Amino acid sequence: MRTDLPGDSTPSHAQRPLSGQDVRTLALASLGGALEFYDFIIFVFFTGVIGQLFFPPDTPEWLRQLQAFGLFAAGYLARPLGGIVMAHFGDRGGRKRMFTLSVFLMSVPTLLIGLLPTYATAGYAAPLALLVLRMLQGAAVGGEVPGAWVFVSEHVPERRVGLACGTLTAGLTFGILLGSLVATAVNQVYTPAQVRDFGWRLPFLVGGVFGFFAVFLRRWLAETPVFEEMRRRKALVRELPLKVVLRGQRTGVGVSMLLTWVLTAGIVVVILMTPALMQKLHGLAPALTLRANTLATLSLTVSCIGFGLAVDRFGLGGVLAVGCLSLVGGTYALYLGVGARPESLVALSMLAGGGVGVVGVVPAVMVRAFPSEVRFSGLSFSYNVAYAVFGGLTPLVVTLLTELTPRAPAHYVAGVGAVGLAVAAFLLRAGPSRFGALDASS
Repeated sequence: MRTDLPGDSTPSHAQRPLSGQDVRTLALASLGGALEFYDFIIFVFFTGVIGQLFFPPDTPEWLRQLQAFGLFAAGYLARPLGGIVMAHFGDRGGRKRMFTLSVFLMSVPTLLIGLLPTYATAGYAAPLALLVLRMLQGAAVGGEVPGAWVFVSEHVPERRVGLACGTLTAGLTFGILLGSLVATAVNQVYTPAQVRDFGWRLPFLVGGVFGFFAVFLRRWLAETPVFEEMRRRKALVRELPLKVVLRGQRTGVGVSMLLTWVLTAGIVVVILMTPALMQKLHGLAPALTLRANTLATLSLTVSCIGFGLAVDRFGLGGVLAVGCLSLVGGTYALYLGVGARPESLVALSMLAGGGVGVVGVVPAVMVRAFPSEVRFSGLSFSYNVAYAVFGGLTPLVVTLLTELTPRAPAHYVAGVGAVGLAVAAFLLRAGPSRFGALDASS
């Protein structure tokens, strides 16, 4: 594997068990990631209300929904720029500083969204302000996710990098679950009229406060040993980090982008799109699909940790291959099984969510794909650009294909799963030493 993750230069450190400090770092990083991802994702649960409040009342319903989802998508489009800028300073000035800044930059716009005037008060200034704040959220999460993976992987012993990345990814997915639970609670406690009047603001206000709490917690984290060692040896990259990545890390970029595609297929199709698709394709009640989705997300969260542990025990290539097969099999079981037996929705959703847990393997591959000097920039560029492209196009492609066949979501996931299997085959063929030297031979 990579020769510059913690412990590679000191064998005794590589073999040591997780220390109390490691566990504390993982816990604080995962909690902060969950709160920040909650801030980013809560928007999607209130797009209907936001569409009614932030656009002219005479706007056709379909156009209001389209505009609201456009605001949601704007956050994804802003991710590459925010991620690249924050990664630049993360490689040059320190991981911890950017890791703390990202959650602060998420908290402020989240809080402000909860305080925004609506179209009835501010006219077109309201949706424009919402667009700006949504893009700031996207820029923040663009730095948070890759920064978090780099941060935890450089803190723990090398033989525990899989567990660290899986646990951090579980924290991020728990943020989705938290958003779903909060949205459900708001809609159960308040009437639809009350949600439109003030209820929709509460999740954003709470998220902003949570975010500031996460900023406070991250003050107790230490800089990564890898970065401190680079600083001590004066080995920090002197050039523009992204330039170094694009010039000499093409294989790492390619592998990371392809695996990000696998990640988006699992998260976007199986977790985010499936509730609405099940309502449309099989006429299931929204309350039932939401409950099934909540349990699927919980299954995903637990599965991420399981896949991370498996990586440390069995290696990257084999676990990635098993994970991709689980993702494809679980998705087909869900979309074929519910059509035949709608009452099996909850159980099959949990099975599919467990398969999506392969996303816990993805960062364990990506942190090893780049040398420490440009690890943040390489991972951030690859992940955010690929997520912006695939995350933005996947809903459109799947929606259009579903008009042709109700099995289209599963077919799409299967196609992307085949890409993941190809990457797994590459990792198995290359072997640990070859893959660890990607930067030297790209």
